[in-house]
Amino acid sequence: MKPRIYLDHAATSPLRPEARAAMEHGFDIWANPSSPHAEGRKAKAALEDARERCKRALGWDGELIFTSGASEALWIALNRVKLKRRIVSAVEHDAVFRAAPDAEVIPVYGYHDGKHAGALNFNKAPDFTDALVAVQTCNSETGRLMHYCEGSIFERVHAQGGLVLADCSQSAGEAPDGADLRVVSAHKFGGPIGIGALLVRSFDMLEPIGGHERGYRQGTENLPGAMGMAAALEAEFEQEWRLVTEEQSLRFDHELSSQGAEMLKFGPTGLRIKAVSHPTLSAQALLIRLDAMGFAVSAGSACSSGTLKKSRVLDAFGVPDDVASRTIRVSLGWNTTPEELDAFVEAWASLT
Repeated sequence: MKPRIYLDHAATSPLRPEARAAMEHGFDIWANPSSPHAEGRKAKAALEDARERCKRALGWDGELIFTSGASEALWIALNRVKLKRRIVSAVEHDAVFRAAPDAEVIPVYGYHDGKHAGALNFNKAPDFTDALVAVQTCNSETGRLMHYCEGSIFERVHAQGGLVLADCSQSAGEAPDGADLRVVSAHKFGGPIGIGALLVRSFDMLEPIGGHERGYRQGTENLPGAMGMAAALEAEFEQEWRLVTEEQSLRFDHELSSQGAEMLKFGPTGLRIKAVSHPTLSAQALLIRLDAMGFAVSAGSACSSGTLKKSRVLDAFGVPDDVASRTIRVSLGWNTTPEELDAFVEAWASLT
């Protein structure tokens, strides 16, 4: 039996061996990092070491709050920042809208004359006075690099006294200069599930809620998770992306296109996430056929892929209903190989 090929890394990636080893060491340091005794102090030292390693890997000189993942980090940022307004792009992750259901929304340019755009529509954007503005670095369903949107959102927000929150869940924590808060999710780049971080320029930006993490997050710290996250981050940046080069990723796109696939690219896109539309088969049929052939892919984000409704994100990007209904997401990770991409192209060619 052929080994299965996993191409759903935007949902979660397998644990890196470096992260697993770090977590095993963390489980040996079993005490509560907030306890004052010797065991607690040892755990606290390991936690702070993991914090500094994460900051160093991310090139961050501000503060870092460990959380249970990106969703909690987004909630803290959107609910505790000391600003009156919340503004989000129309294509943010569902977790953003759950955390800030009353936020003002910036639309995006969608299809126009058959061409993809996907840039933020600043002509319909509100002013940014006293606002926290949430814009993801990489869209989780299309791979669109949103921080390259026309008209530098960072400069506009700061000029009007606002702050920028960058959801970096799909870019391994990487963000352009200018973000005041950043959100990171460890399991997206080979770290453990159940750990993430909110990076903030200064604690003065947030209202404390009591508890741990300097009073900005409740709940005992996940020491093994933090150590695993630090190790995974270091491995991510030491590896200089992954086993698939930029040239190989672009060749994969070209070969799929030559087999009749439509690659939905809304402006600048990363190497990792690809929205692929079949000319005739529905997304659900594609998932079933490809799964039977040994490939794990998804339709939209993992949070909504179990439904038959049109993706909210693809709708916001202006993708026509008939195209959206035939679109799946193929996402690469730290252990994806060129040979696996070749196998997927071969499988796609057999889909009729």
